Amino acid sequence: MSRRETLTDEPVLSRDRRGAIVLALVGPTASGKTRIAGLVAPGLRAEVVSLDSMQVYRGMDVGTAKPTADERRRVPHHMIDVADPSRPYSVARFQSAARAVVDLILGRGRRPLLVGGSGLYYRAVVDELEFPPTSSALRAEIERREPERLVASLHAGDPEAAARIDPANLRRVVRALEVMELTGRRFSEFRTAWDTYESRYDLVVAGLRIPADLLAERIAVRVDRMLQGGLVGEARALLDRGLRAALTASRAISYPEIVAHIDGEITLAEARELIIRNTRRFARRQMSWFRGDPRVEWFDAADSRRAGDRIRAYYEKEIERRTVGA
Repeated sequence: MSRRETLTDEPVLSRDRRGAIVLALVGPTASGKTRIAGLVAPGLRAEVVSLDSMQVYRGMDVGTAKPTADERRRVPHHMIDVADPSRPYSVARFQSAARAVVDLILGRGRRPLLVGGSGLYYRAVVDELEFPPTSSALRAEIERREPERLVASLHAGDPEAAARIDPANLRRVVRALEVMELTGRRFSEFRTAWDTYESRYDLVVAGLRIPADLLAERIAVRVDRMLQGGLVGEARALLDRGLRAALTASRAISYPEIVAHIDGEITLAEARELIIRNTRRFARRQMSWFRGDPRVEWFDAADSRRAGDRIRAYYEKEIERRTVGA
């Protein structure tokens, strides 16, 4: 696939695509999203747009369970390997780039299939969310002020945000004041779209639901597959590149635990158990993002092939219904 076709490195402002039918497949890690996407995409002339917050990073392949080379050959995948782990890649930048990819796919008459378990990245793409700018210099200046003054400033400037934010959570108070001083808008104004679920596309969403015991089993199998597939070696190579900070970020499950093993703090068996435990907790948090979304039609994913058949039929039915009704 050519550089022009992927169009994933540079943020591009996308056109308004209201009315364009866009498919999405969401659910927790290890629920079978990649396999099911591979089953349904070809018949729908769809291309996958990954919504994974870690698969964007080059070189972090085993630990993020990226689709295999064969899976990516059979179905075009976008928003994978678009960032260097040594540099921050914000959700705002992902939002812009992913929407540009959706435009590209629609523009050549194919169907975007958004696939992932990151509720934040999913909503960043499909909903009209705004991500306020940041300024490390301004933040540092605000942090030097007296805590009582910070809380008082927030109450005076944005009572609604002050009512939501625990005054003891000074980091959040500082962020609210930073946004207000940078934008001239109240911090609470940026919450509006979070509560409305108003998509910028004509969205058809399928969600994968799987019994907790089966999901736990799949997570353990996935972790073992990562270890057998070279996770320790991959982490060592990334450490050799000076990427310790990137690997030990709290959201990068599997890498912090393996780094602790490499450092001699825990055994490999202990690292394995920690990865499994942390992944199971992460899966529960993922589901909390999607349960309240009224647009999601849920499917039992215990049998991936059966789920794929049902989801493909659901997508086809909705596409036909919405096309005829347009």
